[in-house]
Amino acid sequence: MFSLIRFSDSEQPNEIDVQYIMGGSYLYSSYPCPTLCTIFIIYPTSPHIMKQKISITISDRLIQAIDEIVDNIYIRNRSQAIEYLVQNALGENRTAVILAGGSSDTVLKGTREYRMTAKLGKSTVIGEQIRKLHEGGFKNIYIVARNRLLTKAFEILKDGSALGVNVNYIEEKTSRGTAQTLHLLRGKIKTTFLCVYGDLIFNKVRIDELWNSHMKRRPMTTLMVTTSSTPSEKGIVEIEGTKIINFMQKPRKSDVYLVFSPIFVSEPEIFEYYESSLEVDVFPRLAERGLLQAYISSIKEFHVHKADDVKKAKLYI
Repeated sequence: MFSLIRFSDSEQPNEIDVQYIMGGSYLYSSYPCPTLCTIFIIYPTSPHIMKQKISITISDRLIQAIDEIVDNIYIRNRSQAIEYLVQNALGENRTAVILAGGSSDTVLKGTREYRMTAKLGKSTVIGEQIRKLHEGGFKNIYIVARNRLLTKAFEILKDGSALGVNVNYIEEKTSRGTAQTLHLLRGKIKTTFLCVYGDLIFNKVRIDELWNSHMKRRPMTTLMVTTSSTPSEKGIVEIEGTKIINFMQKPRKSDVYLVFSPIFVSEPEIFEYYESSLEVDVFPRLAERGLLQAYISSIKEFHVHKADDVKKAKLYI
């Protein structure tokens, strides 16, 4: 590890400012100090992914094939190419999270039925979610919800083995928001994971492309982004290239029509952000630190919030 220190005139801050900026696999931190200077430290390697150096022996033909996927943009060298290929090979045992926390938010408006377990003909919302995840190679699935909803979900899914997956049920007792709900998985998930919200139908979404986009760039979190004619009702994102430079949840007015769809891929380091809401607290902070990327999709998810949505969802699947 090495450091680069630079001093510059600056007013004394009230607190230490630590910024994380991804790019070129380094961690950049600035520490304003009480002597009217700023200390800049650069650490090599990614800030949130621990790596080990190993030695392997493979054939010349394989090396040539590996080198062909180095594009000097997302995959910059042979080591990254091998890591990318291994990650894809392990994809058959990917981990996914279904967030369905909260009490009143999980019920279909005008009914006593839960959104996640609402019937869609012979299937259910959660059944369609599991089927789509299984198709994408997600075999290890966590569902986070209140006790009654978990009970309903278990009646449909059991342990998931009949559907080709392993379902883990995590009970939420109280929560002030999506970040606290997600935080219940800290220590349980130790690898890259996909997260979807419990009221979504996303049969047509290319979750493989979302996953691959994240694995190529390896930010802390990659959000699926779509367009909306009513951005003030959602979380808007401002993007430079693929990097999200600003995230704002439900602004009063907005001339930005790119919005967060409640599907994202993340590294487990996101669990270290113990805040109330992903949309209000965590995502804006990650954007400020350069750790939030966007995957722009022309295909949108479908939300099941009220009884009429159930009828429309049947057409979506």
